[in-house]
Amino acid sequence: MLAVALGWIFVVVVFALGQAAAPGGSWLGVLVTLVVGLAPLAVVLYIVLAASRRRRARRASAPDPDQGGHAPGDAVAAKREEP
Repeated sequence: MLAVALGWIFVVVVFALGQAAAPGGSWLGVLVTLVVGLAPLAVVLYIVLAASRRRRARRASAPDPDQGGHAPGDAVAAKREEP
């Protein structure tokens, strides 16, 4: 998804530069090109990343199974003392 977003941004910037370099181009045209070109990307990224935000919130609100208050990981056995 990151590659698609970067490609989209690249194309929009190239179009804006083309608008600026055109004989009849203006800074207002560049601004409109950037806003109109990047607005759909912002909406799509918001929708796609919403699932990730929900998953993270669900994980944060999940109860701690051992009530230890620490991150789960591999249990490490204590070193056995030899008599």
